Order: sequence, then structure tokens, then C-alpha cells
Amino acid sequence: MVRDRLSRFFTGVWNRVEQHRPLAISLAAAGTLALGLTSWSLMEQGKLSPVGMERGRQREDNPSASAPLPPQSRSWRSPLARQCSGVDRALRSRLNKLDARSASWRTFVKIDPTNFGDRYDKDAYGRVIDATPRVVVLHETVYSLSSALNTFMTPHPRDEDQVSYHTLVGQDGRVLDLVDPLSRAYGAGFSAFLGEWAITNKKLKGSINNFALHLSLETPPSGANANRSHVGYTSQQYDALALVLSGWIRSFNLPPAAITTHRHVDLGRERDDPRSFDWSKLQTRLAALGDLCVS
Repeated sequence: MVRDRLSRFFTGVWNRVEQHRPLAISLAAAGTLALGLTSWSLMEQGKLSPVGMERGRQREDNPSASAPLPPQSRSWRSPLARQCSGVDRALRSRLNKLDARSASWRTFVKIDPTNFGDRYDKDAYGRVIDATPRVVVLHETVYSLSSALNTFMTPHPRDEDQVSYHTLVGQDGRVLDLVDPLSRAYGAGFSAFLGEWAITNKKLKGSINNFALHLSLETPPSGANANRSHVGYTSQQYDALALVLSGWIRSFNLPPAAITTHRHVDLGRERDDPRSFDWSKLQTRLAALGDLCVS
């Protein structure tokens, strides 16, 4: 079963991180505190647009006694196309070799438990809902990997301050798994995908978090601003991204069209991430891994 496979996977990852605990701790402490504090200070003052991280879930000013209607569906046409031929065999071989040594570049890092939670099987109005992960949302950190990690490792007792992703991908291709895919990360606030959201707290606006997987790419230094673009992501990031997504696609039987962006799902029209994302680079890699030869 998917749950059993994932449990075994995360148990193995956790055992590895226990063996290399100093490395995980040093990674968390390695980021420049000044950069993190300055970045978030500027965001709080409104000098920089928080294009990436959804810092906190949005509160509902006037909670309804009855379930609000879901938002009007926004169509999503995936940039990923079906591909069964023209596969780059050298790329396939390289990715398979990289996957075989994932223990060297993929690590589980424990974050503060206030920043993630369980998936709900009933909404705030007592209705049964499907909590199966069925959409993947791509994000970017805007600032450094260590800055984001520091935020996730900091306790946030208030609902509106809680934030996390399931997985982070660094510029050097390192992957940090932060939240078990079977649990709920707080990667999107007021959001919906194909007209669907879940309201699991009447005091908070509807969100996709209950059925979403969130992955964030570390932004290059040129992207630590409110510009619409930056120099883009590294080849190592696209390699690692493809391998993480391939695992999720197979574990949860996800169609490639279920991979979308923070910009698309955000109902507040405030998010632009991931900026400068090259879908063609993801296309070639997922095709090489055999994940795009589907109906």
C-alpha cells in the first residue's frame, strides 16, 4: 500500500538523518541570520512582495454558519505534454544513477510540529472530504534555503503564522523532506484547484492544503526581490525536482496535469511563484523517467 511504502521510505530517511544529525543541525544553522531577518522584515513592511512563501493561513473575518460555496473553477492547462518517444536515454541513465544514490543528497529534517498537521477526513461542517493528495503545487523560497528552514523550525502557535512545504530543493540539488506526504503542510493560504478547496477551520479561508503536496525550489540570489523573473533554477534542481515528483506521481497515481503552481492556485492573486520556471526542462526529465507516457 502507498502508506506502507511511504512509511518505510521515511523510516529509512529518518535513520539516515539520525546518523548524520550534526549535518542536519549545521544546515539549519548555516544560513545567515541577518539575511533571514532582513528579508522577512522587508516583507512585513511591504517593501518586498512575498511572491513565494505563503506566510500564514488567511483568517475568515465573518465565518459562515453554513458551508460557503466553492470558488468558480479556474481552468488549468498543464504545460507538460504526453510523451512516449524521443526520450533522452543519456538523461534517463543519469537520473537513474542519481536516484540510486539518493541517500547522499536527500535528507529528512524535523521541523516544528506547529507548522504542519494531519489531513482531515471531514471538513469544519462535518462533511466527509477526500484527503488523498491529488495536486502538487510548485513554489519558490524567494530567499535562501536556510532562511526558509529557519522559519519552519521556529514554533508558530498562531494559525495565521504557520507555514511549511513538504519538500525543499536547494540550488545544489539537495533535497530536504520536511513533512510526511501523508500529513498536511501549510503551503497555500486562500487557494483552490479546479474549483476545489477544503475548509477545515471555520475561522480560516478555504485552502487546498488538505489534499495538496507542496514543493519549493530555492530561489537564486537574483530573485530576492519583487521582480517578475530572475536567472532561473539550476540543472541540479531540475534533476532533483523530477525525481521527487516521479516518486509522488507513482505513489499517489497522480496525472502530470496535477502538477501546478502557487501562482495558479492562489485566490488572492498575490503570488507569482515559481518565477522563471522552465517547464521544458521538467518535461524532458519526467519523459526520461517514463512518467509522461500516460493517456
